[in-house]
Amino acid sequence: MKLTKICASVAMMLAASSMAASVQAAEAKRLTGGGSNIMYIITPSHSNPFFKTEAEVAAKTAKELGYTVKMVSHDDSPVKQSELFETAISDKAAAIICDNAGADATVAAVKRAYDNNIPTFLFDREINEQGIAITQIVANNYQGAKGAAEVFVEAMEEEGEYAELFGIDSDTNAKTRSTAFHEVIDQYPDMKMVAVQTANWDQNLAYSKMETILQTNPNLKGVISGNDNMAVGAAAAIKAAGKTLKIIGVDGSNDARDEILAGNMTATAMQPAALIAEMAVKQADQYLKTGTTGQPEKQLIDCIIITKDNAKKLNDFTLAK
Repeated sequence: MKLTKICASVAMMLAASSMAASVQAAEAKRLTGGGSNIMYIITPSHSNPFFKTEAEVAAKTAKELGYTVKMVSHDDSPVKQSELFETAISDKAAAIICDNAGADATVAAVKRAYDNNIPTFLFDREINEQGIAITQIVANNYQGAKGAAEVFVEAMEEEGEYAELFGIDSDTNAKTRSTAFHEVIDQYPDMKMVAVQTANWDQNLAYSKMETILQTNPNLKGVISGNDNMAVGAAAAIKAAGKTLKIIGVDGSNDARDEILAGNMTATAMQPAALIAEMAVKQADQYLKTGTTGQPEKQLIDCIIITKDNAKKLNDFTLAK
């Protein structure tokens, strides 16, 4: 009886070991591409300067490396993104470079590409699974948002009412930035959040949401915004109301730079959009040629805090030396 149990136990251990080895083998599987020379660049809408910059830099880098480029947008729709992945698979794409439409919703699309021998290189936004995308290169949103929040607290003199403009609920970056903001701000008991609105990263929506917030909160002193698009929209609404508040964002756009220099915004955290887009494409090229990127799947790139002191050096998500 004991021997039977021991044998069963050993069999289970061997099965578990075999399963683990299979998983490791699957993760180590080299994807060689669909057979064409096409590199798909899939991002959110180019109406946002951040996404436009990253898409254009990725496309330019891919063309310089000799690829045919198809640059398309999923408009933050997981359904549309799924269709674009299917098109890339049908086109036998060499690789897919993607700023994705949802941490959970994107997993199935990346798996389909993986199963069709097409490697996916994610940048800017992560997904909630590892081992199916070759890389996930993201700006350090936590570090950047905390840095911007520290500037905000100082500008607010550690007290006063403020509002928050949140990005898209399904976006991990929106949650990460908000969490980092509050880890800093919530340490100050005299700072009170009186309103929070979701504005979907959109400038026009942020403008209208800010109008409503101002009407119901006459003593508002500041605004924390999940991205620059919303921060710029908020700044416009605040200016139209004849007020000046402390405002921070995240991205490092030229529009935010101009608002900071004009005194309408306080700070932003510059994400190196151009750099991470270029990195994704170059790593894709290296992987297709050698079977490895030479880097871990998850890669974090630090943000740079932009204030009036260095805003003049900012252009197209790059800070001049």
